[in-house]
Amino acid sequence: MKRRVWIAAALLFAVSPLAAAQDARDEPALAGAPSPDAERLSSRDLSRWLQGKPPKPGATPAAGRYSGDDTCQWANDGECDDPGIGTGACERGTDYSDCWRIVEGVEDNSCRWANDGECDEPGFGTGACTQATDLNDCGEIIHLRFRNDSCEAAFDGVCNEPGVGDGTCAERTDRADCTGRDRPMGINDHYFGHDDRVFMDTSVFPWSVIGQVDFDAGGACTATLIADTVLITASHCISEDGRLDARGVFRTAYAREGGPLEARVIDYFNSPDWDEERFSSTDDLDGTDWALLRIDRPLGAELGHVGARGLIDTAGAQRALEAELFQAGYSWDTGTHLSGNLGCHIVEVFNDNTMAHNCDTTRGDSGSPFMVREGDEYFIVATDSNFRSNPGGPMIYIATRSEGWLPYLDDFIAGRIGNDSPRPRGPGKPPK
Repeated sequence: MKRRVWIAAALLFAVSPLAAAQDARDEPALAGAPSPDAERLSSRDLSRWLQGKPPKPGATPAAGRYSGDDTCQWANDGECDDPGIGTGACERGTDYSDCWRIVEGVEDNSCRWANDGECDEPGFGTGACTQATDLNDCGEIIHLRFRNDSCEAAFDGVCNEPGVGDGTCAERTDRADCTGRDRPMGINDHYFGHDDRVFMDTSVFPWSVIGQVDFDAGGACTATLIADTVLITASHCISEDGRLDARGVFRTAYAREGGPLEARVIDYFNSPDWDEERFSSTDDLDGTDWALLRIDRPLGAELGHVGARGLIDTAGAQRALEAELFQAGYSWDTGTHLSGNLGCHIVEVFNDNTMAHNCDTTRGDSGSPFMVREGDEYFIVATDSNFRSNPGGPMIYIATRSEGWLPYLDDFIAGRIGNDSPRPRGPGKPPK
């Protein structure tokens, strides 16, 4: 069975994201995009400083004195969850086995997969090794461990973490500005060697119609308004253990004056060829990773909605490769902010309604739109799907092309197809 990494949702909560400045290129203004002239500071010295930065008082016990147990529900999952050291999901000292090497500064190569040329830590790589047990393969990036870009001032070119900047950002929340945007190609989130993402202003179109669905069963994915009451997202977002469950709440336009808007999902339709098991274990069904969702309020009538287009069918493969793409989603590492890419591209077109791209996407971006622009109009040409394993090379970033679901769109909008309910469907009795 080949390894696949779903770009699934993580750590998504609804608060107002950071508004960005307007794009200033010589073409129709891209509302909500940051200025390309924003000052970018060198991060080399800041990165070196942070890599050797001592922990704040009380955050990390002295070497050899760390003690605890594994009573946290997240213990022994390979990732340190102690507060001040790791993710903070556990109470202090209750995730001992996952944390003790990091705390005591004795990282090693004790994992059976160490020294295979591939980082196997969770988050960075395959997740096959416990953190701090694959040092030779992961050593060049361990300074990025437990860091993210969730600060309101992230991606502004200035390090704002305490001790280095003005303290506007909490510690470990201004990663790109404080440690640099370069990323090694051997990790899942390699971002093609450099993280080019920016924050989008969700008070303006089209970013205002790109929201997230928080599913009742847990987790969340990015979804986009493509009609007054219809969203497009990824099928794997509503599929688990062989059952389809689309129940959830869609929220969007977080920076809108008066607050975000929300609606419940009341119906769905996905590919008749969808098979979760085959999708998870092969590349055969990547082109079926789409789902149309119906909501109970016409949010698109108030906010507007983007169009949809089969770019390959209308422009041909060569012109599609030249098209400038605009992508945005709720990435796991940018907190509550809509982050995305301006001017990325398709790099290869496949015959199964998929494409490879060079847009910087990650977990949480599942279902996020890849759009082309004509004047002030935007058209979805694909939605984000997964990372595809590439033996001997970096992970391939895969999106599902719109050609797969466009034939069903008009019928779903009109109510002629659907499942009449977002409730679980699948083999056996759904869990309570």
